[in-house]
Amino acid sequence: MYSKIIAGTMTWGSWGKQLSKIEMVKLMNHCLEAGISTFDHADIYGGYTNEADFGMAYMDSQIPREKIQLISKCGIQYVCEARDNKVKHYNYSKDYIIWSVENSLRNLQTEYLDLFLLHRPSPLMQAEEVAVAIAHLKSSGKIKEFGVSNFTPSQIAMIEKALPVEANQVEFSLTAEGVMYDGTLDDTIAKGRTAMAWSPLGAYFREDNERIKRIREQIKPFEQKYNADASQLLLAWIMHHPSKIHPVVGTTDPGRLKKAMEAVEIQLELEDWFALLTASQGHKVP
Repeated sequence: MYSKIIAGTMTWGSWGKQLSKIEMVKLMNHCLEAGISTFDHADIYGGYTNEADFGMAYMDSQIPREKIQLISKCGIQYVCEARDNKVKHYNYSKDYIIWSVENSLRNLQTEYLDLFLLHRPSPLMQAEEVAVAIAHLKSSGKIKEFGVSNFTPSQIAMIEKALPVEANQVEFSLTAEGVMYDGTLDDTIAKGRTAMAWSPLGAYFREDNERIKRIREQIKPFEQKYNADASQLLLAWIMHHPSKIHPVVGTTDPGRLKKAMEAVEIQLELEDWFALLTASQGHKVP
């Protein structure tokens, strides 16, 4: 249903590249040509402005709705000019969830979301209230699937006492591999949930420390062996996990998006996968 590589839109607008409408249309079409048909949003991106910018570009693109999948999230109450929030917090009341989805639909200029996620867990979440909102949104055709983002297995279990959770989007990369060990990815496999990874390249291109140096040293010979660059090998590494994870790639560079899709074809050998894990952790596996 979702493309293996998902285009993350967080940096398309004011939080990043500030793409014009024409540039967004061009990037959408490039994504589709590369095989990327799923676009990941959240209401807060761009200080609550990204969805509307994307929606205006989408209308100009004349791309048929059935050719793409749209994901969005709600819950985080961000302190910015667009909202009268005095402190960052979370809101998962029934009325707010319904209002937020309907607002996302207006902004994205679409009649439905393919997947709607609760953005981050709140200690005040009430599963029954969330369930009422999701039941209304599904029965009215405004969302197709419901999931969560950044939830632990126990938090999902709490929600699932009232309604099924079909996806979990979490941080996962070679430098943020904790979800392999805390039950998060085990849960997606055991329950048949769609697994998605944000920041799939991790800290590799952002930091320069001993850990990154070890990974660079290990990854260098693999670039020649697999005829791939480091970003492709980092994506291939997480996609090798049996959770069948979908990386959410945040770049707006057309070439990097194309390379990300090419990474889907890379099949790392078993020992190479563990060699990269060992380089990241700085020790052999137990």
